[in-house]
Amino acid sequence: MFKKHIWKPLLIGFGWLVSLAGLVVLMSFIEVKKEELVCKKVNVYIPGNQYFLDRQEIDNILQTTSHSLIGRKVQRIDIHALENKLRHNPFVEFAKVYLDMDGTIQVEVSQRQPILRIMNRFDQDFYVDQHGLKMPLSQNFTARVLAVNGYIDELFANKVDSLHTALAKEIFKTADFIRKDSLWDAQIAQLYVNKDHEIELIPRVGNQRILLGNADSLEVKFNNLKVFYKQALPLVGWDAYKLINIKYYNQVVGVRNETLIDSLKRRKEFMADSVKKATINAFKQDTTGRGDAAPVLDNTKEKTSIKN
Repeated sequence: MFKKHIWKPLLIGFGWLVSLAGLVVLMSFIEVKKEELVCKKVNVYIPGNQYFLDRQEIDNILQTTSHSLIGRKVQRIDIHALENKLRHNPFVEFAKVYLDMDGTIQVEVSQRQPILRIMNRFDQDFYVDQHGLKMPLSQNFTARVLAVNGYIDELFANKVDSLHTALAKEIFKTADFIRKDSLWDAQIAQLYVNKDHEIELIPRVGNQRILLGNADSLEVKFNNLKVFYKQALPLVGWDAYKLINIKYYNQVVGVRNETLIDSLKRRKEFMADSVKKATINAFKQDTTGRGDAAPVLDNTKEKTSIKN
């Protein structure tokens, strides 16, 4: 019984020793093979639908052609340095470079996804990505994203950087909310910051401005706007208001389009005056005294016309 207890740990220890020796031999074999291994090709994978970077630009960053990675011994290639070069590019969000045992260098690059384009009051123009980081424009590709201009003080140092001003953060919050809602993403064409540093929405349908104010209670404000669109505008028409104010928590204030109202009023007065003149002329021409020549007023939803 005592001998069995002695042999059991000895056997376990011997097994570990053999495993360790085998691992050392295997590592030595890999190192020897690595010394002889040369780079045969470079595979580049760029997922997504943004095209700030293409294969040629990746090759330029890695200096694939000038330094001739293909044909060089793998041991002389600094994989981490290649990875860092890619990560320093302002359009790259994530980069991974690794080597296969057959001598292939695998390169995976994930590009930044812009959701907003800011044009500040200093004539600087830049993107903001989905994480709220500023990034430069590209000569290769123009992203179709929500744009904002106006009285914006956020500066851009031509490098990837976070947003610094409170207003820029509110603009980003608003743009992020809009892009995640299919209805508002289709309806809101642009943002504008007025001289009071309040955010305005420019819709695709309708000529009115929508005063959002700040980015507080966005869900409530946009829900109020949706109710206004459904209940009020169909009754008066899309161009009846020049301003829709939704900056208050649970209230929508519509400012009438006075130009449109005056135009409709003048048209109504003109039509009434025309009917009056036509009636007077008809009675003047009526010699029978029965009023048979008086005009008949025909009213329709589309227009008002006079039939004789």
